Amino acid sequence: MGNMEKLEAIVARLPEAARVDVEAWDGEPTFRVTNKSFVFADKAAAGISVKLPVEEAAAVVASDPGATPTGYGLGRHGWVSVEIGKRPTAARWREVEEWVRTSYTMVAPKRLARMVLEEEGQDSAVRTASTAAPRGDRR
Repeated sequence: MGNMEKLEAIVARLPEAARVDVEAWDGEPTFRVTNKSFVFADKAAAGISVKLPVEEAAAVVASDPGATPTGYGLGRHGWVSVEIGKRPTAARWREVEEWVRTSYTMVAPKRLARMVLEEEGQDSAVRTASTAAPRGDRR
């Protein structure tokens, strides 16, 4: 099974996720939920871009030599471009799956993100790019 097939299998387990090939980008594949992209990939899926919480994105870029902030200003919003490689290890695929699922929960509607988070055994709080202080703690 090639990289794209493995990536598609990961995405297929996410509610209402779909592959959309962008003709304006020479058919480059994206993966979307409710028309919002959560993964950008090259045609062979040797590399992907995903949205992560800003702090997590910084940690991935700092610790993974194959990771860089995504261009076009997206990096400052938590988007990270990661090289998967032509023959990734099982450990690399576990990382990729975690990043894809996290990216999905960042952009999916709360009801869909909650389904994925609950499946992972996390609390029902949905990950967001920014968190608001509780009403009583606002200054």
